[in-house]
Amino acid sequence: MTSDHIMNAYDQELKFLANRIAFMGGHAERMVDQAIQALVAANVDLARKVVADDMALDEAQRDVDDKAVIIIARRQPMADDLREIIGAIRISSDLERVGDLGKNIAKRVVSLSDAAQPIQLFRGLEALAQLALTQLKEVLDAYATRSVARIGQVRDRDDDIDAMYTSLFRELLTYMMEDPRNIASCTHLLFCAKNIERIGDHATNIAETVYHIVTGDLMPAERPKEDKSHKVVI
Repeated sequence: MTSDHIMNAYDQELKFLANRIAFMGGHAERMVDQAIQALVAANVDLARKVVADDMALDEAQRDVDDKAVIIIARRQPMADDLREIIGAIRISSDLERVGDLGKNIAKRVVSLSDAAQPIQLFRGLEALAQLALTQLKEVLDAYATRSVARIGQVRDRDDDIDAMYTSLFRELLTYMMEDPRNIASCTHLLFCAKNIERIGDHATNIAETVYHIVTGDLMPAERPKEDKSHKVVI
């Protein structure tokens, strides 16, 4: 009976980590989506809500870290369980960073709310964000189901995000060169675009962590991880 009780308590502790990761994933997705909505609609109130919502994500990461340390110290897990716990720590860190990137986008809404920009720029940002959020959702689904069937495809599609970001980078530079009055607002949009591109990178990190949790192996080192904005010449 004592052994069964210990195992049940251990299972509950592991379930706690998984539940906190699920909360963080949904919260981070919502923050980024609302930050983009606020940016496109110049909705300052929604942007402030996104900034405030980041506190819940920070608290959840602390919960994961604290619980993981306690589990490791108390249970001394090995093999699958140890990968599960270390993976939860890594994924929570990536999700916390996704929330920070969404918050950073939201912070720029006030600076951009009074500056009219061509609608195609916002459409470009929306498309980039949609691609990054799709990546994030798919890797979180893979974590929830412990399925790695599509993990390789998710990681490979990070190259599409990089290509779209590079194209948007080039377009924003062109607007700045055409009219110096666009420099301030386009610079803010450049930072927003880079934040979205980084969200794709964090989704890729999570994909690699999920693969390791499930299989015990590391994914091949070849990874399309670099945008080409440093090669853009106007």
